[in-house]
Amino acid sequence: MPAESLLDAIDGRTDVVAFSLVQSASGYVAPLAKLTTAARAFGAMSIVDASQAAGWLPIDASDVDVLVCAAYKWLMAPRGAAFAAVRPEIAARIRPLAAGWYAGEDFHESYYGPPLRLAASARQFDISPAWFCWVGAVPSLQALETAGIEAIHEHDVALANAFRTGLDQPPSNSAVVTVAVDDNATRRLAAAGVVTAVRAGRVRLSFHVYNTMSDVDTAVTAITGRPL
Repeated sequence: MPAESLLDAIDGRTDVVAFSLVQSASGYVAPLAKLTTAARAFGAMSIVDASQAAGWLPIDASDVDVLVCAAYKWLMAPRGAAFAAVRPEIAARIRPLAAGWYAGEDFHESYYGPPLRLAASARQFDISPAWFCWVGAVPSLQALETAGIEAIHEHDVALANAFRTGLDQPPSNSAVVTVAVDDNATRRLAAAGVVTAVRAGRVRLSFHVYNTMSDVDTAVTAITGRPL
């Protein structure tokens, strides 16, 4: 289903509303508050994937039932670290299928033998940590927290909109931009050192805290043949 049509599809037959807060292929930013309000109005659970949003988009997840996020994208952490936030009343309905010692109420008492007494918090859904991934995640998260998500959001969207302007596209509210380009432009981007990804037949560029206007100019020049 197209992400833009999801809100209209929620009705009394809906049990779960699951969606990406930011669409990977297009950069579309879903109307979080409207979707969670509609889900709650029909008694449906909301499950939100924030992997393409957390790290640049300010998120109010207070009305989300389950929010999950892979940390290797905009949170700039090593692959293997991930987060989940679960409302307590929803957690009570979910059975942890991979529970081990780290999911125990006192994990130091959960090393050997049954019974496994699960943590009362959302840690009951944790699995044994990938230690080195989390060691790498700490400084990345600290850097984002120091910069501030509001400031990062302003910076990222401004760069993305400058890029859109250079391509004669209207502004947007997303840090992710997709554009149809020919093979020659793709090669020019690669030659200019611009790392891109092809998604759903379009080239995707994502602007983050480590990018500058110089990067925007380089990308626009490579695609259009003219400087920004």
